[in-house]
Amino acid sequence: MKITKILALVLAALMCLTSFAGCGEVNYAENNTEYVIGLSGPLTGDAAMYGTAVANAAQMAVDEINAAGGLNGIKFKLVATDDMHDATKVSTNYSSMYEGGMQVSLGTVTTAPGEEFKNLSADDNVFFLTPSASGDDIPEFANGYQMCFADGNQGKVAAEFVSKNFKGQTIGVFYKADENYSKGIYKQFKENLDSSVTVVETTFTDANATDFSTQIDTLKACKFIFMPIYYTPASLFMMQAKDIIAADATYYGCDGFDGIDNIDGFDITTIPQAVTMLSHFNSKATEGAAKEFIDKYVAKFGAGTLNQFGASAYDCVYAIYGAMKKAIDEGTEIPVSISASDLCEILKDQFNGGYTLEVGVTGENIKWESTGYVNKGAIQYVIKDAN
Repeated sequence: MKITKILALVLAALMCLTSFAGCGEVNYAENNTEYVIGLSGPLTGDAAMYGTAVANAAQMAVDEINAAGGLNGIKFKLVATDDMHDATKVSTNYSSMYEGGMQVSLGTVTTAPGEEFKNLSADDNVFFLTPSASGDDIPEFANGYQMCFADGNQGKVAAEFVSKNFKGQTIGVFYKADENYSKGIYKQFKENLDSSVTVVETTFTDANATDFSTQIDTLKACKFIFMPIYYTPASLFMMQAKDIIAADATYYGCDGFDGIDNIDGFDITTIPQAVTMLSHFNSKATEGAAKEFIDKYVAKFGAGTLNQFGASAYDCVYAIYGAMKKAIDEGTEIPVSISASDLCEILKDQFNGGYTLEVGVTGENIKWESTGYVNKGAIQYVIKDAN
């Protein structure tokens, strides 16, 4: 009997050493001297335009907040890591940030890495507000929120636009069949499209992402082509189709089109067709918060990476700051050494309790649903008119 009890005690001790659940969790932020915000995004690689914009704009917001005194005298620090839009790199990035004192996060920039990040952050109860990982299930768990429109919302709003403007007409659709971002948007688009609209559909995958001649031939009679894809394949399609698709046709994308007019080696002015997109940010704004952001961003970083991803990240930082400030004003203590899990509970209470970002670059009176989805208005943005 004694041996059995001793073995039981040894096993219990080992479990306590190998798993902190039930034996007290480590607070990796206990030595922090600043509030630490983490970010994983493509700072290099094909999607670097997105990640660079997010990192730049988030840092700009952090610098502004710190210059104004921080939060009750405590400054913020942004830690940005490179995942190259590769989900396999997220775990390493996440561990380095979390064990380095990350208390809150902007999650990831793109959706595929976000699928991995959401699971890791849920396990540790780390609050994240992503600027641009738009997958419908990114905010699956209670700690996750989006500043961008979820893919389903983009598809729904795009369908509303098409249903209103192309009732009884035929449109084309070109999407990526092996990508959740593209498939998710198109799924909701189809489900919400008016039945009078006829769709000519064609797809591509990674295996045939360089020659779109077959797809172009399928869509050559369409005057409106919905393309819920990222800018790299979209620009390639446009170059290959510019003398085949009608010159007065319109391409219509979602947030994946953002930055298409700034791609190295792609001159959008040579594309005769109109290029438009669903957006929550007008990079040509002439007044208001968007104009102020544009002026500051361009002055600091140039116009090459100015896009809605960065604008959204800027709003993310201010939303997190604003929610923390509101909690403190209501009597909640948020010490600089607060654990990520404890801060997550405070922020969840705020975001679920009606916290509002009253004036943002990507909208006004921005709120969040209990699902983690954002609630704000959208615009149709014309990147380039038809020649």
